[in-house]
Amino acid sequence: MPAVFVLIWSTGFIVAKFGLPYAPPLTFLVLRYTFSIACFLVWIRFSRARWPQGRQQWLHLALTGVLMHAGYLGGVWVAVKGGMGSGLAALIVGLQPVLTALWLSWAGSPGSSSPLAAQAQVTPRQWVGLALGLGGLLLVVARKFGSGSEVTALTLGCAVFALFCITVGTLYQKHFVQPTDVRSANAIQLAAALLVTLPFSLMETEAIVWNAEFMGAMAWSVLALTLGGSSLLYLLIQRGAATSVTSLLYLVPPTTALMAWALFGETITLATVAGTALTALGVSLVVRPARLQAA
Repeated sequence: MPAVFVLIWSTGFIVAKFGLPYAPPLTFLVLRYTFSIACFLVWIRFSRARWPQGRQQWLHLALTGVLMHAGYLGGVWVAVKGGMGSGLAALIVGLQPVLTALWLSWAGSPGSSSPLAAQAQVTPRQWVGLALGLGGLLLVVARKFGSGSEVTALTLGCAVFALFCITVGTLYQKHFVQPTDVRSANAIQLAAALLVTLPFSLMETEAIVWNAEFMGAMAWSVLALTLGGSSLLYLLIQRGAATSVTSLLYLVPPTTALMAWALFGETITLATVAGTALTALGVSLVVRPARLQAA
């Protein structure tokens, strides 16, 4: 399941490159949410999947949907539409394990009232990993600033916003959302994301070009990324620890970079390789269990 999730999740940034030349980002996502909800409702109807019990669980799922779909996908797609390379976008949001570790460190500090206070604090080894991960990101990002660059205040801000949303959404879902059927849970999350995204999409003026590339990107977004990738992410969060699940996202940037190089000819420079390697080294220090270090 983790390997399949990484492969599917990595294609999300590639699909953005394929689909966004023919549609504004938020309008594309509104259509994606609408078609995905329709698919889930049909699936729920024929499988007789159960809906969550109680208003509180519906509200928890709705909030995670706003964060992990509307906030995360909206931020990434606006950034890519603005010119940010898919590999760089994947690298930035792939820093989620670092933010997760920081949060768990604060939650485990003495006197904290966080519901995650029982989690272990970040160790000195992990702090070294955090520094290396951030250093790797800066190595990749710094050279891309400037006139005509793919990194602007808007695109970087949107990517960082997406990173914040996926991190908070994952932690929130892990603690507050009770185990429930993944199909009905996804339908609720997507409905909440649709309600939040729709008003903003109405401000976009670019027309949709209904060609083969756009329809192919939409089909893959609905069938593979939402019905497949989002469902796998929900199950992984439900079954695993927060740091274990988020560490998988560190495998996404190199996978996406290879896909972007093969499909779009995006340059993989020495700085990109060095920054990615440095980030990967940092993440390995952050997410590696203490028992492995002792061994």
